[in-house]
Amino acid sequence: MDRKIGFFKSIQFKLIIAYVLLILVAVQVIGVYFSRQLEQDLLENHFDVLDERSTLLNYQLAQVLGNPPDEREKLTDEINSLLQDFFRIDNATVQVIDKNEVILGTSNSGAPDQIGMRNNEIRVKRALLGSAEDGEVRDSSNERFRIMAVPITTTDDTVLGVIYIQASLEEIYTQINEINSILFKGTSIALLISAILVILLARTIIVPILEMRKQTLRMSHGDFSRQVKVYSTDEIGQLATSFNQLTMKLHDATLTRDREQKRLSSVLSNMTDGVIATDQNGRVILLNKRAEELLGVSSKQVMRQPLTDVLHVTETFGVYDLYDHSDSVLLDFSNEEGQYLLEANFSVIQEDEGPINGLITVLHDVTEKEKIEQERREFVANVSHELRTPLTTMKSYLEALEDGVMHDVDMGPRFLKVTQNETERMIRLVNDLLQLSKIDSDDYQFTLQWIDFGQFLHEVLDRFEIIAQEKNIQLHRHISKKPSYVEMDQDKLIQVLDNIISNAFKYSTEGANITTTLLHQGNHVRVSIADQGMGIPRESQLKIFDRFYRVDRARARNIGGTGLGLAIAKELVQAHGGDIWVHSEYGEGTTIYFTLPYSASKGGDV
Repeated sequence: MDRKIGFFKSIQFKLIIAYVLLILVAVQVIGVYFSRQLEQDLLENHFDVLDERSTLLNYQLAQVLGNPPDEREKLTDEINSLLQDFFRIDNATVQVIDKNEVILGTSNSGAPDQIGMRNNEIRVKRALLGSAEDGEVRDSSNERFRIMAVPITTTDDTVLGVIYIQASLEEIYTQINEINSILFKGTSIALLISAILVILLARTIIVPILEMRKQTLRMSHGDFSRQVKVYSTDEIGQLATSFNQLTMKLHDATLTRDREQKRLSSVLSNMTDGVIATDQNGRVILLNKRAEELLGVSSKQVMRQPLTDVLHVTETFGVYDLYDHSDSVLLDFSNEEGQYLLEANFSVIQEDEGPINGLITVLHDVTEKEKIEQERREFVANVSHELRTPLTTMKSYLEALEDGVMHDVDMGPRFLKVTQNETERMIRLVNDLLQLSKIDSDDYQFTLQWIDFGQFLHEVLDRFEIIAQEKNIQLHRHISKKPSYVEMDQDKLIQVLDNIISNAFKYSTEGANITTTLLHQGNHVRVSIADQGMGIPRESQLKIFDRFYRVDRARARNIGGTGLGLAIAKELVQAHGGDIWVHSEYGEGTTIYFTLPYSASKGGDV
């Protein structure tokens, strides 16, 4: 996302502020030092002049005051003359005070009336005691003055009077303020010029950086076609050169990565197995289309979700348990619609004995495989059971015959009859198994011919009329007279009808009815064979076409059933392009339906 940076947040503004603050601090430090030093020097020079003049005046006045004057006016004139000669300092006035605190003379020509008056200043009193006084004061108008009270002494330290000096300092401070003002203006001009120079200097740094930033944004969108301009050979220029080299290398690396990703994506998309990849925390980061199909989810739904939640194994495994799980895990996604099983294999993503970066899960649909394996186990168990029962019976009876029963006139023939029946039962079972094996093989052959199915059905039913009479069972026929030519293997469909009709006779009681119906349903004939036997429970109706399945195993075994008749019938009907199903009400009877494609004319012509 290219978000524009405001000027006040830019590095250019930061550089300008840094340089300006640096210059401002430097100028301020220099200005403060210069101002204070200038103030100190000006005041010291002014004080030195005052001290020098006061010392010189002190020497002259000591001589004048040491000789008693004839007249006071003459003394005053001499003092004023000395003041005019030795104390010509602007903005400073001096008074000569005798030891009685009387003003004898003053340098202020505008105040002659001060002569002869007393000066009661505390500094004067202290000076008369021999202590020189010096200090700064402010008057009522806030004007600053330097006050000096210097005692006039003889060589033997006798105090003859006081030199009282009052010098204004405002002129000095005014000069200092003017100089500070000049310094401030110079500083402002310097800062302005510096800011302009810094802006120009910053542009020489910022422009290449901005171009590199723009190129970085283009690179983030996959555009490596441009290069930044190199403006100089300094560090910024070297950085730009290195950036251009990096752009080329990234371009090559991106092309290589894209090719590898496309190749990997193609491999993952066309894999027949589902693949799931996770990060080091076990959260899903990749899911190929086959995995989406197997799990019935979309990538968006499970992205960043824990793998254990996606595979529904949270109660069995933790995420980190799967890292060390080398065996396959069977995932059961079965529901009311049917069985659905997946097999998951796990392997970690790890580089050169480093830390584990994630987990790869490969999913296989093993529903059919497990179903076939289950059927195989059930088939072996059923065959073993079906063979074991007659063999056990035969073994028992043969042992009895061997023990002498065969010499018994009544029991011997009966035992032999039982062994013969069990042998025939095993032969039927083996024959049915051989036929199912042939049907399951790819090279199973049918001898097909066009036959009028209505006439064919009458012929099959005719064979059961004698059995019906013996069992006192009424055999009813409702067969359409419309020509119904079916392309079929006659022997195979005879077997289908024999199995269905035989079951109807087996489970029908004396005096019951068996009804055979032939109808036309679209481009199929529909055959139904209904009996009035015990019927089949609803929960068993979907299983009666499974191999070895019998609703009542004890009764079926007594009447000689193998549990394979309807399974063979189903395989043969479906091999002819038809379908077979059952409808039954428990206790009221059972109807077996099957359909076959037909044509109204022989050969399939309309």
